[in-house]
Amino acid sequence: MAETIARQTDLAVDFAVRRQRSLWADAWRRLISLNTARLGMVIIGVLLLVAVLAPIVHDYDPKTDSSLKDRLRPPSHEHLLGTDNLGRDVVVRLVHGARYSLGVGIISVGMGLIIGGTLGMLGGFIGGMTDNIIMRCMDIVLAFPAMLLAIAIVAVRGPGLNNTMVAVGVVFIPIFARLARSMVLSVREQEYVTAATCSGVTGLRILFWHILPNILSPIIVQSTLGLASAILWAAGLGFLGLGQQPPKPEWGAMLSDCYKFLAKGAWWVIVPPGVAIMLGVLGFNLLGDGLRDALDPRLRAD
Repeated sequence: MAETIARQTDLAVDFAVRRQRSLWADAWRRLISLNTARLGMVIIGVLLLVAVLAPIVHDYDPKTDSSLKDRLRPPSHEHLLGTDNLGRDVVVRLVHGARYSLGVGIISVGMGLIIGGTLGMLGGFIGGMTDNIIMRCMDIVLAFPAMLLAIAIVAVRGPGLNNTMVAVGVVFIPIFARLARSMVLSVREQEYVTAATCSGVTGLRILFWHILPNILSPIIVQSTLGLASAILWAAGLGFLGLGQQPPKPEWGAMLSDCYKFLAKGAWWVIVPPGVAIMLGVLGFNLLGDGLRDALDPRLRAD
């Protein structure tokens, strides 16, 4: 009898895996058919390519990149986007600042996803006192406005890129925890979970092999949209002087260094980093919206 139940469970799992793969393939086809999603992927791809290749193609030392005789030069053939208040080429700093701004977003969201997602899944699956303790801790974190909480963490730990990533990551932990918990609560009562439990599969294996693959869709969408928020928050912390410290380039820090020169007509020192931040946020928002439409189960029958 036990062998029959185990065999039926294996067949059900195999069927679920094949069905899941077909759903992911169908979602990918639907995603690339959306114009907005394709635009978002192009923007993100270009920014990531710039961030990865910039240190390889061009060796940049921010400590020696200054020329006061060339300060606040307008765009020209020599400096395509002009120079800043210290005579540093805006294009060079913009390109090399991409890896800091995008890196903060990717690492902080990854931190919030791993820690918050794991806590939410455990709380939703185990339930009881464990769930109450985890969720009440998440409620305490959510009680603080996100930006103020990030500023407080950086103020306590000190300014810098690493502390910025920690601060933004902490902000994302309760978001992913609540999302993962709600999805686990809706999935753990499904028939395949009950069959796996009856066949003697351990709790952790059920959680990570049977439940996790079926709750990935909303988590992926939230991660993509969270990257846009993370880039914006990192730029905000950099603008306040709490992010990446001089002389290393970062888009928010570039705005903080040069916004005062806008009144003198030096628009080229503030518009390019502002546009870069806008494009990064726009790209991830477009991709997130496309993923939400592509992974919507109500559209799978179309």
